[in-house]
Amino acid sequence: MITQLDGFLLTRQWRDTNKGLELSFWLSTDQGPLRLVVESEQAVCFIRRSNQMSLPAHIQRKPLNLKSLDSDEMDGLYFRQQRDLNSLRDHLNYDKSQLFESEIKPTERYLMERFITASLTARGNITKKNGYLEIRQPQIKQGDYSPKLRWISLDIETHDLRGRLYSIAVSTANSHQIFMVKHPRQVAPRQDPALNVQWCHNEEVALQQFFNWVKDYDPDLILGWNVTGFDLAFIKWKCQQIKMPFALGRGKETATVLEPQTSGQIAVARVPGRIVLDGIACLKGAFWNFEHFELGFVAQQMLGDEKLISAEGNKLQEIRRQYLEDPLALARYNLQDCELVARIFEKADLINFSIERARMTGLAMDRQGGSTAAFDHLYLPQLHRKGYVAPDIGSMQNATSSPGGYVMNSMPGLYKNVLVLDFKSLYPSIIRTFKIDPFGLTIGLDEESSDKTIPGFLDAAFSKEHHILPDLVTQLWKDRDAAKKANNAPLSYAIKIIMNSFYGVLGSSGCRFFNPQLASSITRRGHEIIQQSASFIEQQGLSVIYGDTDSVFVHLDQEVSENQANDIGHQLAKKLNTYWQNELSKRFDIESNLEIEFETHYLRFLMPTIRGSEAGSKKRYAGVVRKKDQLAMVFKGLETVRSDWTQLAKVFQQELYRRIFHDEPYADYVREVSEKLTAGDYDDQLIYTKRLRRPLESYTSSQPPQVKAARKMKNPGRRIQYIITLNGPEPLENITAQPDYQHYQDKQLQPVADSILYFLDTSFERLTQRQMDVFGQ
Repeated sequence: MITQLDGFLLTRQWRDTNKGLELSFWLSTDQGPLRLVVESEQAVCFIRRSNQMSLPAHIQRKPLNLKSLDSDEMDGLYFRQQRDLNSLRDHLNYDKSQLFESEIKPTERYLMERFITASLTARGNITKKNGYLEIRQPQIKQGDYSPKLRWISLDIETHDLRGRLYSIAVSTANSHQIFMVKHPRQVAPRQDPALNVQWCHNEEVALQQFFNWVKDYDPDLILGWNVTGFDLAFIKWKCQQIKMPFALGRGKETATVLEPQTSGQIAVARVPGRIVLDGIACLKGAFWNFEHFELGFVAQQMLGDEKLISAEGNKLQEIRRQYLEDPLALARYNLQDCELVARIFEKADLINFSIERARMTGLAMDRQGGSTAAFDHLYLPQLHRKGYVAPDIGSMQNATSSPGGYVMNSMPGLYKNVLVLDFKSLYPSIIRTFKIDPFGLTIGLDEESSDKTIPGFLDAAFSKEHHILPDLVTQLWKDRDAAKKANNAPLSYAIKIIMNSFYGVLGSSGCRFFNPQLASSITRRGHEIIQQSASFIEQQGLSVIYGDTDSVFVHLDQEVSENQANDIGHQLAKKLNTYWQNELSKRFDIESNLEIEFETHYLRFLMPTIRGSEAGSKKRYAGVVRKKDQLAMVFKGLETVRSDWTQLAKVFQQELYRRIFHDEPYADYVREVSEKLTAGDYDDQLIYTKRLRRPLESYTSSQPPQVKAARKMKNPGRRIQYIITLNGPEPLENITAQPDYQHYQDKQLQPVADSILYFLDTSFERLTQRQMDVFGQ
């Protein structure tokens, strides 16, 4: 039966066979899971025609109508098996400039050359298999299918990292199941109908029942918390230990977990037909920030819920106790972890965000980061259509670096009425306006007439007419505007992230197009735009007190009402946009895509000095804004928003700043906090929380406080909580001395207070001196 189906790409794999490469793609469709199998494919890379190296007989070489970005003519190299390409690349690893696009995986090349990201239409002879559909040798094309993915949340409990399996819990949108291994001492396990516990005689039975349940429920997504690094890695190990298949994949395919080989790597799950989404990685990929990512902490912050077993005590000991003495309590804890993860995914809309990011970038849903790979997926097929191929990553041996975003020296002070004008997506708009592009640079440098090019930096020149990246950014910009109008927040955010990543990609040595001419032509143009904008504003009789990458901070010297300040902000933004339209037309004969917006009106604003200096700080400020008719405090880069300061400092800073910003008395408050600290009233707010960046035993010469505290713990992890006592740093589990209150006065209260009291001609020390000290008694 020949027909076609619309689907959403879940997983992709390839393998070498005697017939050539076999590509396998699993899709979610309205008719259920669909597997596409492509046989007899060839692996491909490129080589300069002038490079007539001796090649093995099984490598086919063909002249192609393609060029390198250096305008060298190119040949294609075709391999029956991917391992042959990999072998040649490894052999030439000493000179990465010899091969072109040799690192691209065959599945990625197959998809990108068809302009397929995630949604597609597949046509072919559909056959029914056991639980899924299959098309062999399909015809596929780009589609716009929106999936409805079926998910489960998974969590396991164990004796330790490589010990006995206690239980496996899974939850869905409307059901749950717990597979618990019965302890030999448990004669007749109690039941709780609400928990739905299935008691299993041993670990093998529990795993088999779990695999059967997954096969029957057939989810597209497996959610969890460190689910690959712990849960799936443990299950894989346990399956190996008891010699049973790791049967999580669709179509009777086994799963695997690729363990990290170095400290910088993370574990990767490969489950054919199912995507594994880790809550920690997904939150970080969507730019959620927390002091740390322990599940209980994130759940408390996002959902207001506490875990049944706290991570602060001896968590592992309590899990072991419950398994022996109260297994149903452990089942509740196990299930709660699943449900908390599912609720976090729902609260942050992480599934939809992951779907939209995959649709925009071509990256698999479970791949976090990957900006360079996403750039390749979008850019390379367009480059090939222009008749060019790209170099291998690492072949551009250029040590010149480009500057970062422009940060203006600030004018420290305590202000009223500060306006923030912000360039909307500055770097993407620079790419659009000045036609920054690897291909456009190649053409621009060959142009004989300067009228056809736009000058960049480091002697760069970009073609006005021939380019790829500016058009990609323009389309993404339109897509984002449409997503905003449709209230599709996940899509809008996914587009924003990919657009803003383009500069970072071009400035990274991990990008195959790495060239300082590209990155510098973005950042240095940004410097110029911020500096010229500041000059224009000051010509209007206003003061610019700070500038930061894509924003300028303007102080209104005169007394004005909120409405007047807002009017000035909107008028100023309009004038700046007009200025840049005229300026770029006059200088380069190009249209400006720069768009500055009036973003914020700070009723009160603090720009502190650098500690111990009279110079203004950078990327650190605070202020008061009006949000929905309510006054709200904003802190940027200060102690309140930093995880390495105590709760004492944070609470003190927020209240002190609030009083000063609202012109309320503050001196007595400063004295009161100082006195209460010494009296012990704030002992519960003195905890430092810091992470060990490397194993404890590796700290030999450097002994920071968290290391000293960790050495006093029985089983220290990476996250250390401690208090500075009269005996030095001590962990919470082993406090032997009174807190060192003078330390907290000097290192927590005083720096916070003096950062704002400096502008009121007073200080923490002056306010907290006793009266007899003032009179010299």
